[in-house]
Amino acid sequence: MSDHRIVSLLPSATEIVCALGFEDQLVGRSHECDFPPTVKRIPICSQPRIDVNGSSREIDECVKQSVENALSVYKVDRKRLLQLQPTLIITQTQCEVCAVSLADVEMAVCQMVDSSPRIVALAPNGLTDVGLDIIRIAESLGVREQSEEFVGEMFGQMAAISANLEMRKIELRPTIACIEWIDPLMAAGNWVPELVAIAGGTNLFGETGKHSPWMSWVDLAASDPDVIAVMPCGFDIKRTRSEMPSLTGLPEWRALNAVSNNRVFLTDGNQYFNRPGPRLADSARILAEILHSDVFPPKYEGLGWERL
Repeated sequence: MSDHRIVSLLPSATEIVCALGFEDQLVGRSHECDFPPTVKRIPICSQPRIDVNGSSREIDECVKQSVENALSVYKVDRKRLLQLQPTLIITQTQCEVCAVSLADVEMAVCQMVDSSPRIVALAPNGLTDVGLDIIRIAESLGVREQSEEFVGEMFGQMAAISANLEMRKIELRPTIACIEWIDPLMAAGNWVPELVAIAGGTNLFGETGKHSPWMSWVDLAASDPDVIAVMPCGFDIKRTRSEMPSLTGLPEWRALNAVSNNRVFLTDGNQYFNRPGPRLADSARILAEILHSDVFPPKYEGLGWERL
């Protein structure tokens, strides 16, 4: 196994690198990379340009302003990268809001002639892309065969969830609205609709392989879903709960089917649903527990989800 000096600027990529057995060769990470917990010892190479401690509405306004001004939401610590002299840098091109952009990395790398790092830019839009990205990272590390086995296991866990529902002849597929941002409202797209299907639900908003779309309260109320799962990008359960008054304060909120039946769930979107990596299998299980609690015991309750 070759020695590498890896800088991961994407939380999901950091998880993939560690899952493939290369944590000891990680020399730098993004400010959001926090799993496994042992990576927190690794130097941080990026930081946000905006205040991430504001409300959902304030964060949204700052992000939109940055995009309008052609500024990345995050910035790379070029001096730190120069010191670390990485041989491999992993970033993404899928979303300017989710992590450091390829343009930012390439600009920083221009100053790093000595190490001439290879840049791997990920762009996952659906579950198949996630599997391919894991293999791409593995190829850059020289362990493709190992990754194919790993990806097979990850998708096998998801398939087992669907198989369990089929074996029990569960035909009811509750309708579910997956909310990726609270104020303003945004539905979850990309791989989340696929996870919903695997877990035995009927997704109402967002399309597989497409970016998460904005939605309105009128749309949510009109669809009147059986289940609502709130999974804001970058928020844990506690932070999500603190933002919920934007919805629960609406006079029509209590009239929703999901609310009256106590089927509104807060999830840890930051650790699970927003990260296109190994733990998407756990995310599918979380949705299965939410949608079919009679079939799937609450393995992730309190960790990955809670009732509102």
